[in-house]
Amino acid sequence: MSQNANDLAALRIDSPPATLREIALDRMRRAIINGLFEPGARLVERTLCEQLGVSRSVIREVLRHLEAEGLVEMLAKQGPIVARLEWDDARQIYEIRASLESTAVADCARTAADGVKSRLRQALDELDRTSRQQSPQGILDATTEFYRIIFESGGHNIAWDIVSRLNSRISRLRVMTLSTMNRTTTGPAQIRKIFAAIERNEPEIAAEACRTHVQAAAAIAKELLANTR
Repeated sequence: MSQNANDLAALRIDSPPATLREIALDRMRRAIINGLFEPGARLVERTLCEQLGVSRSVIREVLRHLEAEGLVEMLAKQGPIVARLEWDDARQIYEIRASLESTAVADCARTAADGVKSRLRQALDELDRTSRQQSPQGILDATTEFYRIIFESGGHNIAWDIVSRLNSRISRLRVMTLSTMNRTTTGPAQIRKIFAAIERNEPEIAAEACRTHVQAAAAIAKELLANTR
């Protein structure tokens, strides 16, 4: 390759910096997921502009995106509020999770080679570390990475796209269940069982461990949401 071609290649931006809208969106999403804004709370544009230090046009874009993710509701005469969590919606999300995740876990266990197992082990180590630190966001990030590896290694790219679209609401439910006693211990322990079956290449056992994990989270969410009605 010529020097000129090398110079031109160096111009390429492989990882463009996040835009102001993307940064604001990420911070608002995390704030809602982590409970900084309570369900049903009004989201006043002027206040959000001051809190995030961005323009009203950016805030409006962010709110539209969060509405599409199911984190924000637009109410007539009231404007945007933090979407309320309802058990019927949560139940459907858990049912989708149980179906898609157990299938992906089984296929991952059926074909997983040493490289995939190593990446899953690293994600679990990070999950253990953030669990010891009682870091909900760290737990969310490590759990998401664990499942992303499973779905992609099993060839379930379309299913992962579906899960990713639900991920904001899934993460919100995870934070809610993590707030209960011992969930930061029992949740990772159940995920460890999923990994142990994948490591042994036992698809049926891995799928059953996955369903058990999701069912346990659903039971906690059902009780919590019943108590908030």
